[in-house]
Amino acid sequence: MDTMIYDPFQQKAIDYIKEGHSVIVSAPTGAGKTVIAEYVINDCLAKDEGVIYTAPIKALSNQKFRDFQKGFGDKIGILTGDVSINPSAPVLIMTTEIFRNKALESESGLERYSWIIFDEIHYLDDYERGTVWEESLIFLPKKMRVLALSATIPNIGEFSRWIQSIHKKPLKIVKEDKRPVPLHFFYQCQGNIADNLTNVRRLGYGNERQRNYHDRRFSRHAYSKQNRPTTLIKHLFNEKKLPCIYFVFSRKRCEYLAQEMHSFDFVTRAERDQIESLYNKLCEKFDLIGEASAETLLPLVKKGIAYHHAGMLPTLKEVVERLFTSRLIKIIFTTETFALGINMPARTVIFDELRKFSGRSFGTLRTRDFYQMAGRAGRRGIDEEGFVYSRVNPHDVSYQELKTMIYSEPERVRSRFNASYATLLNLYEKYSEKLYDIYPTSFHYFQEKEKHHKRAIARLRSKVNILKDLGYIGDGTLTEKGYFASKIYGYELSLSELYERGLLEQLSVNELGTLSLALVFEPRKNSTKPKLQKRTRTLCNITDEAVHRIHKMEKKAGISPLSKSYFYHLTPALEAWMRKEEFDRILRYTDADEGGIIRYFRMAVQILREVMDTPASSMLKDKIRKAIALINRDVIDAERQLREF
Repeated sequence: MDTMIYDPFQQKAIDYIKEGHSVIVSAPTGAGKTVIAEYVINDCLAKDEGVIYTAPIKALSNQKFRDFQKGFGDKIGILTGDVSINPSAPVLIMTTEIFRNKALESESGLERYSWIIFDEIHYLDDYERGTVWEESLIFLPKKMRVLALSATIPNIGEFSRWIQSIHKKPLKIVKEDKRPVPLHFFYQCQGNIADNLTNVRRLGYGNERQRNYHDRRFSRHAYSKQNRPTTLIKHLFNEKKLPCIYFVFSRKRCEYLAQEMHSFDFVTRAERDQIESLYNKLCEKFDLIGEASAETLLPLVKKGIAYHHAGMLPTLKEVVERLFTSRLIKIIFTTETFALGINMPARTVIFDELRKFSGRSFGTLRTRDFYQMAGRAGRRGIDEEGFVYSRVNPHDVSYQELKTMIYSEPERVRSRFNASYATLLNLYEKYSEKLYDIYPTSFHYFQEKEKHHKRAIARLRSKVNILKDLGYIGDGTLTEKGYFASKIYGYELSLSELYERGLLEQLSVNELGTLSLALVFEPRKNSTKPKLQKRTRTLCNITDEAVHRIHKMEKKAGISPLSKSYFYHLTPALEAWMRKEEFDRILRYTDADEGGIIRYFRMAVQILREVMDTPASSMLKDKIRKAIALINRDVIDAERQLREF
């Protein structure tokens, strides 16, 4: 019998669930949405029913696996591109991409699951990956009920009506606007702390209209001296507003700012002994003893300071996370992924700046993104209030932009529907030329006007025509190359062209690793191109030619984004790794950071595993198995981190 006392919005959602309804919950970060998910999981286990939990990023999937394992033990499994643990468990955690892929399969095994929980459902608005959430909802198995969890969605009614329109069953809305821990907003501007935007305007925007370019350059230099992060941190320390999450939009700046705090000491002697002991125990547990990056972090950790970003070793990131939950870390410098569902709140949140790169351009933070991160301030059951400090540079963000970000309603969730070639191939196999009838079930169709409908259908037809012209579809059915491509989501065309030419069969074990890594790798700005061996240069020329042909067709058809190009920047590092060199030794072959190398090596393994599910020959699959074994070892093996640690 359930004796837990719930908040009114939680109870309302649970009552709907008890009545057998699907539910969408919109509530601020930190309001307690996970409690509702846990109710569904407990209820399904009690009824001997299956439930799927999807998360937008692998890091969040992994954390949920660890968290749920504590309460549900061997009832929990996880299935992502690089991890498969207990995949037949009644509670299965997976990335949304994996669920979408299964939903398109004719024999997916999804019939045993009666519920799906979509965490961070507003990710449907993500420019690059949002279409995956939309496709997952379109192709949802008929008997499966939905619990969708989200930060505030202004158009939740429209979103709900769309889902009900395609599945012909009610979806109940639960909306909560209040946080259990209220937030108070402050601003650091021109070296001063302001508690409202009127004072910010007086401090930083008094002569906004009179500034010319020369003044802006001069003032930016003056600003950087006045508005020092150390001054703000000292203020928080004196005001007893720690611990603090300090959001930074650059990995290097995370580490730079942490080092800038070296003169501070935020812990007592007893806390220092405790945190050093815990850090050493965790480093020993995670095989980090003697690791250079772990030793670099130790002097900061002893003062209650840490940093956390995607460029770090995954095991070191987990050590930092465990330290932070112990409440011994008083300030952590981190990138925005720390805000995405990971349940690690603090008393205070700081924004280093209010502009970030969105994937296409730099711009002021969206209101939704700002409050997703700000929502990490204020620990429920610990703090009576939370504090949010924004460092305001008047030369980067106008007063109107600042005001809009703070006071506007969060942005509406918009469709990013853009079906991949692999999705279209799977649909063509099921529906043939009737696949275009799927489009009217999309959120894009529901949201947009008729002229946009015609453009969307034209884009779909253009993609299908390319598939036909390249021989993926012939005589109304998929060819062998088409079946191959239908298994390789996101990278299908160029890899399938190489498969058809017989190139994959000709490649050595190491070259298969090189090819898959080049396909997934995306160089950062100013990345150094390495000197490649002759055989790799030949491979590079072949892949460039294949991609050029595809791009020519896509540009002519007006398709965007273009198919992924190959980049061989990490080839020397991978070759050394496949020769069994130690991880810290392969770093000398690249300027990529540790976390980036591990991420891309794991993605390469995922591509190789996807090829294993295609009609490829047994000889090719045997070479792929050997390539995976050579790459997926030690720190690259994501399963090992979850199984052993």
